[in-house]
Amino acid sequence: MNDVAIIGVGRHAFGRFGPKNAIEMGADAVRDACADAGITWGDVQFAFGGSSETLFPDSIVGLLGMTGIPFMDVYNGCATAGTALKMTADAIRLGQYDIGVAVGFDKHLPGAFTGDPVVCMAPSWYGETGQFLTTKFFAIKINRYMHDYGISPTTLARVAAKGYRNGALNPLAFRRKPLTEEQILSSRMLNYPLTQYMFCAPDEGGAAAVLCRADIAHRYCSNPVYLRSAELRTRKYGAYEVHSSWAAVDEQPAPTVFASRAAYEAAGIGPEDVDVIQLQDTDAGAEVIHMAENGFCADGDQEKLLEEGATEIGGTLPINTDGGLIANGEPIGASGLRQVYELVRQLRGQAGPSQVPGTPRVGYAQVYGAPGVASVSILST
Repeated sequence: MNDVAIIGVGRHAFGRFGPKNAIEMGADAVRDACADAGITWGDVQFAFGGSSETLFPDSIVGLLGMTGIPFMDVYNGCATAGTALKMTADAIRLGQYDIGVAVGFDKHLPGAFTGDPVVCMAPSWYGETGQFLTTKFFAIKINRYMHDYGISPTTLARVAAKGYRNGALNPLAFRRKPLTEEQILSSRMLNYPLTQYMFCAPDEGGAAAVLCRADIAHRYCSNPVYLRSAELRTRKYGAYEVHSSWAAVDEQPAPTVFASRAAYEAAGIGPEDVDVIQLQDTDAGAEVIHMAENGFCADGDQEKLLEEGATEIGGTLPINTDGGLIANGEPIGASGLRQVYELVRQLRGQAGPSQVPGTPRVGYAQVYGAPGVASVSILST
C-alpha cells in the first residue's frame, strides 16, 4: 500500500466576494495548489470535490479543463473537506492513481445555519419551536461542559481573542481586527453562554491540496509533507450531537474521540508528538471541548492552559494559528482543507508572522459536522 504526500496547497481568501461564485473560488484554489506543486491541471489524474451550496462540484472542470478525469462529489457537513482529503488519499494508497486533487468551496449567506429538521432525522416540532439552529446546540453543549468541568466565560473569551489576534496576521482571513476579551464578553448574547464574537460566521471561499504517491513526491517538490493518517467516524447511539432533540441516559463520547484515536493509531503518532494543531472552532466553546476530545489535555485543564497562553502561536499547544473558523469564517466545503493549507505551510516553515517557533514536524487537523461526523488528519515532514 502506498504512502501519500501533499505536494501542493492552495487557497482562495475567505470572506465576502460579491458576484464571484463558489466554483470560481474553488478553481482559483486548485490553480494555486497546482502551481505550488509545480504541475498543471493536465497532470491531475482524478479529484474529489466537496460543497454544501453547489449541487455539482464537478462543474469546476469547466473552469480548470475538461480533461475527462474522474471527479467525485462529496458532502459530509463541516467534515466535507476532510472527507475529500481522505478519499483522495485512499485512492492513491490503494494504487488506483499516482496524483490527485482534493478541493472544497462554498458561498453561504450571512446568519446561522439552519434547514429542514426532518432531513437530519429530527422531529418536525424541533424546527417549528425554533430549536433547529446550530448556535443553540453549541451553546447548550458548552454550557453543560462548563458546569461539569469548571470552565469560565473568561476562558471562552480567551479562545475567541486568540482567534482574532491570529486572524489579524493572516491576509486570507475574513475577520482581521483584533478584539479584546472584554469586548468579546460584553458583545451581544446570542445563545448563553456564547456571545456574538464567540461564534464563527458562515462565509465564502475555497481551498485545495495536491496529493501523490510518497515515493514520487520529490519529482515535484523538495519539501513534501506526508499525510500519515486521515480518519472519519460518525456518532454512536447516546452521543449528544448537532440536531439531537433528546439526550440519552447513558451518554457516549462524541465521534471526534473515536476519529482521533483511529488517526493516532494509524499514524503511529501520539498527541504528545504534535507540534501545531487545527481544531474545529465553530464557536469558542467547541475549541475548548475539542482540546480534550482530541487528547491534548484532560477535561477541565483548558482553563489553566488558556490562562498560561499554551494555545498561542508561541505556546506549547499552538492551536488555530491562522485564526481558525472564528477569524476565517466557515465556507463548509473548504474548511477542512483550509486547515491542511495552514498545516502544510507551518511544517514547511512558510507561515510568515503566524509561524510556530522552532521546527514543527507534526500537524493535526480536526473537523466536526452535523449531524455527528468527525474527520481527523495527521501530517508530518
